[in-house]
Amino acid sequence: MSKAAEVLLQEQLQDWDLAKDNYAALAEVKTKDFSFGDFTIRVQFNPARIQSSAAKVDTKSIQERKCFLCPQNLPEEQKNIPFNQEYEVLVNPYPIFPKHFTIPTYTHTDQLVLHRFSDMLDLTQTFDGYVIFYNGPKCGASAPDHAHFQAGSKGFLPLEKDMKTIRKEILSVEENLNVYTLKDYLRNGFLIESKDKNKAVGYFEKLYSKIEIKEGEKEPMLNILSWYEEGSWFTCIFPREKHRPSCYFAEGEDNILISPGSVDLGGVFITPVEKDFNKINKDDIIAILKEICISDKKFNEIIEKLKSIEL
Repeated sequence: MSKAAEVLLQEQLQDWDLAKDNYAALAEVKTKDFSFGDFTIRVQFNPARIQSSAAKVDTKSIQERKCFLCPQNLPEEQKNIPFNQEYEVLVNPYPIFPKHFTIPTYTHTDQLVLHRFSDMLDLTQTFDGYVIFYNGPKCGASAPDHAHFQAGSKGFLPLEKDMKTIRKEILSVEENLNVYTLKDYLRNGFLIESKDKNKAVGYFEKLYSKIEIKEGEKEPMLNILSWYEEGSWFTCIFPREKHRPSCYFAEGEDNILISPGSVDLGGVFITPVEKDFNKINKDDIIAILKEICISDKKFNEIIEKLKSIEL
């Protein structure tokens, strides 16, 4: 499937001018790195991503536009390959990664992950050269009304390397399953490492059940990133507090147009406006992550609930 996807990408780069131009533009993307001791966060200036970062995802706006992930609304040039009969693999025409795909369902159904997490792990194993990620409806998804995952080239996100080097604390251990909490990482989160897909799914469902669902919402706010390596699934889950930080809505010099999703929590902050790329600093990154991710207090409450299940 990875090879089929790469063939699709090459065909689209030849036949679809929008994709060809935006992938070529990646060569000109600017980046800068900030060190936080045991890990680094990269900031990318990527003007093509203004479509996603500035997307209107309020109910009224969504109702008034055609869903751009429904098959009947795709551009004529956009081709697909099927996955597991329910999903189609599409080249993302506004890439962040050198190889970037969107994987929506054929049918128009809400972006909810609980009963699709097993599908996510299947994708992770099948697309073993990629990180598969999920943005919740108010956690970076520009199509919160249509179920989808995304796939991006392995080796691009600092997160993959970080999971081998940062400080973690063990939360649960059983045969073929280790669960960790991430410590001193600016974003509170969990790492599920498993050689058994069913055990990974089972633990995810436990974790999901302990995360607050805000009033009026259908699922907890969260971002998920998963990859497959040497026979194991690695899955990071980041519960969220807010959709967008206050700097997104600020006026004048205080404004930074950043709408964090899984890629940002994976260690690559996307800034589609050059002035924001030039001015963003370590303090801004810390403030943004502290604002959008759950607090230490809420994180510890989830941990204690999970420990009580173990007992």
